[in-house]
Amino acid sequence: MVTSSNKNRLFSLLNYTAKRLYPLCLASLLLLLTACTQQSPEAETALPCTAAWYQAVESSISSGDGMGHGPDIGSEEWKSVIEFKLGVRDNPDVPDRNSSEWCRFIDDLL
Repeated sequence: MVTSSNKNRLFSLLNYTAKRLYPLCLASLLLLLTACTQQSPEAETALPCTAAWYQAVESSISSGDGMGHGPDIGSEEWKSVIEFKLGVRDNPDVPDRNSSEWCRFIDDLL
């Protein structure tokens, strides 16, 4: 038989537990959000003009249309899209796309 006294004890226990778990849940949520916003160490240390660097640039500036279509990463078309998205396409200061200077130029903009 459930009595009023038992109900009060149960609600007190639930209230006490919720108060103790709230900070833990909040801390876990903040930790999760922080982990999701950090860049991977590979992206931060990738050398320009390497496959890892091209992938890091793509992760930072998506060249696709949002539906899975886009140029091949690292291709001439991809580089043109990256220049466009950075607002430097047709800028005479942009180095030749087939040079390592181009990669360093883009890396500096990022």
